[in-house]
Amino acid sequence: MQRRDILKLVGGGAVISAASLAGFASTRNPKKALSPWAQAGQYEEVRRFALSYAILAPNPHNRQPWMADLVGEHEIHIYRDLDKNLPETDPFDRQLTIGMGCFLEALTVAAAQKNYRAETQLFPNQNEDYVARIILKAEAGLAGTDGDLFSVFQDRRSCKEPFADIELEPRHAKALSAFGDVYTRARAVDRLKTISWDAFLVEYETERTLKESVDLMRIGKSEINATPDGIDLGGPLLEMLSFIGNLTPETLMDPKSAAYQQGRDIYEKMLKSTPAYILLKTQGNTRANQIAAGRQWLRLNLMATYLGVSLHPVSQALQEYSEMKPLNQAIQTSFARKGETIQMFGRLGYGPKTPPAPRWGVEAKLI
Repeated sequence: MQRRDILKLVGGGAVISAASLAGFASTRNPKKALSPWAQAGQYEEVRRFALSYAILAPNPHNRQPWMADLVGEHEIHIYRDLDKNLPETDPFDRQLTIGMGCFLEALTVAAAQKNYRAETQLFPNQNEDYVARIILKAEAGLAGTDGDLFSVFQDRRSCKEPFADIELEPRHAKALSAFGDVYTRARAVDRLKTISWDAFLVEYETERTLKESVDLMRIGKSEINATPDGIDLGGPLLEMLSFIGNLTPETLMDPKSAAYQQGRDIYEKMLKSTPAYILLKTQGNTRANQIAAGRQWLRLNLMATYLGVSLHPVSQALQEYSEMKPLNQAIQTSFARKGETIQMFGRLGYGPKTPPAPRWGVEAKLI
């Protein structure tokens, strides 16, 4: 969120001096919640080493739905934490399963850097919360596999800011088309932009789906450090707005409030700046397909980072609750071939550098 957008929320009745804001800002970095990004790779034991990268994987609403059980000397059993479900916007757990696929691919890429192959059996007992049994097997020569992608792992971000007013370079579009269908022509971009905006409005204006997001918002340093999952609203300006009562769960839910209106305006401005989109599709829509989509989405994220391209998921239109059904059908009918399911929908462009999302550390995710 840009400074001038935030200041609109303050209104005429509040005065914040530059000096007081500067002093306040120096104390508001949620260092504890961001520390897992710096700690990645600091473990000697290979399973913890791999997990220290896996926990940085992209996932819906930053729910971080994974748990890991270290069994014996070389096994990792991966579970999906059902307490992290999103019953309103992800009633069939499709998005969460994709997030688990991102996690598994991140673990696989990281383990290879230590010359270990992650042999993975999906859903070993047919129970959906037991996602994978992984055996790490030593294999010479794996280190350096996907080295370019691994080198930018800690720089990966989902850029939720407006993009620069320039087209996606053809060489970047070509490279990213290895991971999904890239759309750069005006007609397709305009159609996808309309669908993504309409889908945002459905989620934003449906009280129960908006509330699901608002309930997951962590406002300010203390909340983010205490619960480093969900949607972080950090930084000194946002925290000041929370302190004076202009940014609260109640104002975020109130269509008449400045916070609600500004949230809508900021998202619209962001979408209007989009020069290209990418759709990631699978043949079928099984749990295995969804895991595969997550693995591909992780690799797309890393390649985009390596190329200097910003990526931001805008997959509201793919959600499967009743109010979203017309838009889900519209995008699937317009952009998927027979037998395909669009699993992920993202914006592509060139955005500003943004901070990392908060994370639980490795030890917090061990059973």
